[in-house]
Amino acid sequence: MSLHPNQVLLAPVVSEKSYSLISDRKYTFRVHEDAHKTQIRQAVEELFEVKVQKVAVLKVQSKPKRRGVTKGRRPGWKKAIVQLREGHEIEIFEGATV
Repeated sequence: MSLHPNQVLLAPVVSEKSYSLISDRKYTFRVHEDAHKTQIRQAVEELFEVKVQKVAVLKVQSKPKRRGVTKGRRPGWKKAIVQLREGHEIEIFEGATV
C-alpha cells in the first residue's frame, strides 16, 4: 500500500516522556496503522528535511473504559520513535520544555 508522507505521519505525540526523548534526538509520532519503518523513515526525511538514523515502531494497546454502566474500549494506535542523525533536529519541537 502506497501512502503519501502526509498520510504516514498523523500527529506528534505530546507527553512528558516524548519530550524528554528530544534531548537524545528522538521524536515520537502517531503513524498510520499500515505504515512500516521504511515508509516512516522516508516520510520524516521528506517532510522535515532531516536524516534518520533509526526507527522504532510500537503498537499502543486499546484500553477498556467505562462511563456509568456503559462499557467500551478506547481504540489502539501505532506510534513511531524516530532517532535522527547527529547534527539534525526538527525545529517545531525545539524550545519545548518538560
